[in-house]
Amino acid sequence: MIEISINSSKHFEMIDITEEVRKVVRNSGIKEGICFLYVPHTTAGITVNEDADPAVRNDLISFFQKLVPWNGDYSHMEGNSAAHILSTLVGVRMEIPVEEGNLHLGRWQGVFFCEFDGPRRRNVEVTIMEVGK
Repeated sequence: MIEISINSSKHFEMIDITEEVRKVVRNSGIKEGICFLYVPHTTAGITVNEDADPAVRNDLISFFQKLVPWNGDYSHMEGNSAAHILSTLVGVRMEIPVEEGNLHLGRWQGVFFCEFDGPRRRNVEVTIMEVGK
């Protein structure tokens, strides 16, 4: 397992970590397999979406903020229930195929760390498993 360190700079943001994950995959030497990504935080998440147009990220953030308002009627005393809810909705893990030593992403896809309660120092755990041979 390799950790990618992330320093979020905003309260709510989607950080493109595609190149960092690709580097881990390349350095693993594994040609065919699965890349497992895990976010060990309860107020963050991970997703794959379009990385060609930054407006998509802005639209997602805007939608998430409308769907789960920060100042909702929540019971959690720490005041960040919205971040916990968003983490659950987006998810904290994903798997991406590895083919020919590279992440098998669609043409416009990128991997995004989703910060819901920043700014903070965060980690994404990356594990590559070889399959087939």
